[in-house]
Amino acid sequence: MEQERPVASPCVHVCALDDEDICIGCQRSVAEITRWGLMDNAERRQVLQHCHERAQAQGILL
Repeated sequence: MEQERPVASPCVHVCALDDEDICIGCQRSVAEITRWGLMDNAERRQVLQHCHERAQAQGILL
């Protein structure tokens, strides 16, 4: 059985934290950024969903 490729990081190289310690570039929390390398794909997909929701709440996504 072929192993699934790792889900890619959402990093866009705009690394700065807002007042809530959320990266303004990728919308990940500090904890999510720190743990990314240790996460399995299911966890990474969950984080990406959270990033999408945060971006929508900020009006970043169309």
